[in-house]
Amino acid sequence: MSHRSIIDAGPALNFLSINKERLLISVVGGLSAPETVENEVLRKARSDERLTQAGAVWKKLVPRWLEILPDDITPELAAAVQRIGGMPMVDRTKQAQDLGETMVVAHAVVFAEAGADVTVIIDDGDGAHIATSESRRLVRRRRQGHDVGSLTLVSTLTVLERAAGGKYLADRAAMRATYKMLRERDDGLPPIENTALLSSELWRRVEPVDSRRA
Repeated sequence: MSHRSIIDAGPALNFLSINKERLLISVVGGLSAPETVENEVLRKARSDERLTQAGAVWKKLVPRWLEILPDDITPELAAAVQRIGGMPMVDRTKQAQDLGETMVVAHAVVFAEAGADVTVIIDDGDGAHIATSESRRLVRRRRQGHDVGSLTLVSTLTVLERAAGGKYLADRAAMRATYKMLRERDDGLPPIENTALLSSELWRRVEPVDSRRA
């Protein structure tokens, strides 16, 4: 059993602000996001002109392609937030710092504990660390005989790597152009030369045989 990928604000703003939602969905499928993340995306779209388009695209995706997950306190969600955030959910939700990442992972854990395989899309380093830690915890639980699902972490870079050679990133030129637009909106992304996005290894895997012989 799988659940829709759960996306954090950073990757959502990246792809939606440059109208690359189809690329994103082609890789990860239908999306979901906590209410906290929705509020962050819409707030940043209003306050940063580079991200304005993200707000409009977000609203178009709901509800068919983007499901909003309520952040109402439930026993399962509260337990996940307390373990991840180190404090009761009612207190953690009052602290804005890294709240989106916490809620993304917490929701994912709730679904995974119920047996679902869940992908989370997070760029933030601390959020990625939390997701990795929870993923390992679920692996340990499965080894102990518990009937739980899994948690898989992907990032903006992962999505681009998986899309390489496909409909939306057919060649290196398309990759360069898309990444340039992303970096203009996300200062945290490294220079493309510091990634594997143009590597021979990546493009050998995705380029058709005939094009490699040309």
